[in-house]
Amino acid sequence: GFFYSRYPEPKKGTELSGASKFQKVYYHKVGDPQSKDALVWENKENGDLYVGVGVTEGEEFATLYISTGTNGFEQYFLDLRKVGIPTPATPWTPLQQGFDHKTMVIDLDPKSGKLLVMTDVDAPNYRLVAVDPDKPAASEWKDVIPTKDMLLESVSVGGGRLFANYLKNVTTRIMRYEMDGSGEHEIELPGLGSAGGFGARRGEPYTFYSFTSFTDPGTIYKYDYATGKSEIYFRPELKFDPDQFVTEQVFYPSKDGTQVPMFIVHRKDVERNGKNPTLLYAYGGFNISLSPSFSTSRILLLEQGGVFALANLRGGGEFGEDWHKAGMKEKKQNVFDDFIAAAEYLIAEKWTDSAHLGVNGGSNGGLLVGAVMTQRPELFQVAFPEVGVMDMLRFQKFTAGFGWTPEYGNADN
Repeated sequence: GFFYSRYPEPKKGTELSGASKFQKVYYHKVGDPQSKDALVWENKENGDLYVGVGVTEGEEFATLYISTGTNGFEQYFLDLRKVGIPTPATPWTPLQQGFDHKTMVIDLDPKSGKLLVMTDVDAPNYRLVAVDPDKPAASEWKDVIPTKDMLLESVSVGGGRLFANYLKNVTTRIMRYEMDGSGEHEIELPGLGSAGGFGARRGEPYTFYSFTSFTDPGTIYKYDYATGKSEIYFRPELKFDPDQFVTEQVFYPSKDGTQVPMFIVHRKDVERNGKNPTLLYAYGGFNISLSPSFSTSRILLLEQGGVFALANLRGGGEFGEDWHKAGMKEKKQNVFDDFIAAAEYLIAEKWTDSAHLGVNGGSNGGLLVGAVMTQRPELFQVAFPEVGVMDMLRFQKFTAGFGWTPEYGNADN
């Protein structure tokens, strides 16, 4: 079976507008009807919590995640070997309480019996620590992978090894370690882009990972643990020539002097004549990083001589929690300033002009586009604010909007 979270069924007529409240965790036994699912966890007093349960690979421990939104979260665990399937009365052992940090169990090291935990406690760029389940206090945590000057985005366990996914200047670096953190080795990737995967069961001799970039359509590689070599396992066939395009990364100054990174992608023969049709995209929020990715519609723009620019604004997660905090709540204007400065840079460097510049963003990025088209309408010819959060006075009253208040604040208070 498996654990999952769900909300109570909405009242008739409120399916698309009612607030999602009082999420609960259930256990489903495969083959049984959902009506027989066992309630595992609930909070009858606070309906504004997001919750979820996971398990370690060998199903030794269950982990409980509790969050109030997109800020930090609490993490608890229990030994399934001792309690079996938990009930609402089952006590969970706290690993991280409060919502100021992000601490998550990655897996259990079966050799040491320690939980492997990724955390930003005393490490804005994150670190991996070993936690004794019998001594879970933070003062007892031991570094397995200490914090670095790169952002640790995730850690995977495969074939009895650790794979740390780092973000350095918004592109992926993968480091391989033994389970105790020794033997650091950087895995050679096909280029500058985004990689993910590497997870596999403990006894497997190989694993798989994906690699993508602005001009690489998501290739899957097979990685051999013994040799450390990668080979192509699957590559989609698309009728375009990636060699005719070039990607460059620049850093430009925002209004307050902060250096902001931006990728610029174009055909090799495109000239800086100040007239190129250009699409500028960004997000800038919720600690989300925008690293290189592939899009067929974007390739169509590039093939026609257009320019695509991706700006990594403050509010995102590209450089850790400090970068995120510099673009949230009362500092949200920094995000808008970063985006405006990106447009001004593209114009000043003769990539385009305001008559040939379009801007695009979705969700939080839709709010971004809505704000900048209001503040600087003369800077863009076209604006695409997709599903933007536009009603900043009432967004918290509908659907999952209450979960965004840690990022935006709350007009009610």
